[in-house]
Amino acid sequence: MTDDLVARLAALENRLQSLEDERAIRDLIASYGPLVDDGDAAAVADLWTPDGVYDVDGWFMDGQGAIADMVNSRAHQGIVATGCAHVLGPVHIRLDGDTAVAVGYSLLVVRDDKRFLVARATAHRWELARTDTGWRAQRRTSRALDGNPEAHALAAEVIRESRW
Repeated sequence: MTDDLVARLAALENRLQSLEDERAIRDLIASYGPLVDDGDAAAVADLWTPDGVYDVDGWFMDGQGAIADMVNSRAHQGIVATGCAHVLGPVHIRLDGDTAVAVGYSLLVVRDDKRFLVARATAHRWELARTDTGWRAQRRTSRALDGNPEAHALAAEVIRESRW
């Protein structure tokens, strides 16, 4: 095999690995909504590393146990019982070896009587790591899109830094 062919195969392997990593990260993020809306605390918590952090507007859930407690909470189970959908939009992903950052928006849709209403629009920054069991969130920072400039900057900063 020529050096050129070896280099081309290595480059192709790297490109394929990047595509597989992006797919796995998108699948992980896309699974959050259906799992949290089902109230599956263990499965939601497993999206994070054991010491992962979920920061929602300054409310910190440290570790998988705290994340599971949020899903099992009376407040969360209340919206599950009446009907809800955490709808996560497409994410922009920046890979860096065994770590990645993904940013995007979501809507929380809740049922009010016989209608569904958007209760919250949120910007998210997911910091992820490759683990022995696949990609997991190390930190998710979420900010309501309520006029707070930090919320829009949370996502836009990563996108501006990325190379197209």
